Amino acid sequence: MKLKTTALLGAAALALASGAASAADLTCLITKNNTNPFFVKMKEGAEAKATELGMDFQAFAGVTDGDAAPQITAIENCTAAGAKGILITPSNDSVGPVLKKAREAGILVIALDTPLADKDAQDMTFATDNFQAGILIGQWAAATLGDAAASAKIGMLDINKDNISVDVQRDTGFLKGFGIEVPDLAVLASETDARVIGHEASQASVEGAVTAMENLLAKDPDINVVYTINEPAAEGAAQALKKAGKEGVLIVSVDGGCPGVANVKAGLIGATSQQYPLLMASKGVEAIAAYAKDGTKPAATDGLTFFNTGVNLVTDKPVAGVESIDSTKGTELCWG
Repeated sequence: MKLKTTALLGAAALALASGAASAADLTCLITKNNTNPFFVKMKEGAEAKATELGMDFQAFAGVTDGDAAPQITAIENCTAAGAKGILITPSNDSVGPVLKKAREAGILVIALDTPLADKDAQDMTFATDNFQAGILIGQWAAATLGDAAASAKIGMLDINKDNISVDVQRDTGFLKGFGIEVPDLAVLASETDARVIGHEASQASVEGAVTAMENLLAKDPDINVVYTINEPAAEGAAQALKKAGKEGVLIVSVDGGCPGVANVKAGLIGATSQQYPLLMASKGVEAIAAYAKDGTKPAATDGLTFFNTGVNLVTDKPVAGVESIDSTKGTELCWG
């Protein structure tokens, strides 16, 4: 068995290494990048499960969130190699057409974490309930503020402005959980509530979030609640707030990675919704193995359109009516 990892740079075509796995049992994992701990853990889960099941495995990664060209190259390479299955965290919906071609070639396509808008571009999504993840941190923030929630000033740090499904679902869930009406559940920043100061693109990174938070503070220096798409963005927001001398700002996030839970324990993040990327990836590999064996395709969780891998709110400041676990338990579970 061969376990290989390739970081795709730009749109350069990188062929699968010579001596790669046979078409019968090759699984490809394609993530948005290979630096975010979330995707690192996802690769660990997929690789470990492939080893356990005796499958051949290739891992590819782009460079930045939102850059689909490297992912398209990887999909084309995996299709040409005759892979049995592709696991992908799509950077955006532009990867849809090439994934549809992969499916036409008999490849099982499973989206991890981020479903595609075109339902025909994937056989199934294995993911956190991202809307529920947003709901939990929104409810927690509103309950923590109490009566002050009515006059809150909220800054939103999204991935970008491309309306990526995971971005929209978490963002919308947070706003709904906070009690803010969102007229278009498929479009970022469609709310008109004056409490939302603005949305900025963080690229889901520390560096991008520093700039994004600075832009939000320029709009209103009195922001007292910050929603972040993930924990690297939360870290960047915290850095910008500290630099600006702002204290007591509630920061909420989604991921629940070990570094993020440590930031909950340290008080940098008030609450985060914990995902389980290792489980997403390992279950995805199991699904590909079943498909390779007898053509069985994975089924969605009852009542949902995707396979739900679970979510827990992690906070050391629990509030009535919002179920949560503390940072000690969150550390035990982080990214399992």
